[in-house]
Amino acid sequence: MGGLSKNKLRQTLAKIFRLSSWKIALILVLLGFWAATLLRYDHIEMTNLRDAVMAADKEGNEDKLATSLRELQSFTLKHIVFNTVQQNGLEIITFGTGPFYLENQYLRKANEAIAKAKAEIDKNSSNQYGNVYKKVAEICDAKSRKNGWGFNALYIKCYQDELAKYPEISTMDAYGAAVLPSTELFRYEYSSPYWYPCGSGIIILIMVILALILVVRLIIAIFLRIALIFMNHPRKK
Repeated sequence: MGGLSKNKLRQTLAKIFRLSSWKIALILVLLGFWAATLLRYDHIEMTNLRDAVMAADKEGNEDKLATSLRELQSFTLKHIVFNTVQQNGLEIITFGTGPFYLENQYLRKANEAIAKAKAEIDKNSSNQYGNVYKKVAEICDAKSRKNGWGFNALYIKCYQDELAKYPEISTMDAYGAAVLPSTELFRYEYSSPYWYPCGSGIIILIMVILALILVVRLIIAIFLRIALIFMNHPRKK
């Protein structure tokens, strides 16, 4: 069975080499359109999976979010995914998802950290201003609604700036900064391979082989033309 497969492969390659160059070029063009279509499909599928991650992040379902991240990572690692990302004001082409942030998950974790810090401060100290944390939260919540803050860093900064107005609880600023999670923990980026044996990858491999055949034919044709020129050139006696 293996010998039969090898014979079929040799016969197929022999047929390809016997094809005229213009036919190979035509096949290359058709395969190019096919590969572009498959690459476009992979990009759209990656975008849909990434949107599912962002939707799960907004929903706040941690199990669903983890599953969505795994599905996005698995798909990206097994397909050739072209993407454009903004970098220093320029759009560059990259392989993979490009960076994205789980802003809502950061918001949840940051709020948990703030709540924990509040509880610690309330438990260990008292102040003359009453429930300062409630007052600060009301001020920053109003600013958040007015300005449409989607990323919690602005809210956290507002919270810390307002707390700094109360010297008696200035330790809250240092404590809160210590317990807040780093935003880098919520930054994700999955890279795709430059080549993978998926649908688009196989088509691209076939295109490379056909292109090499054309290049080899061109080199041989140039070599033969040069040889003919030298053979036809009269020798001096």
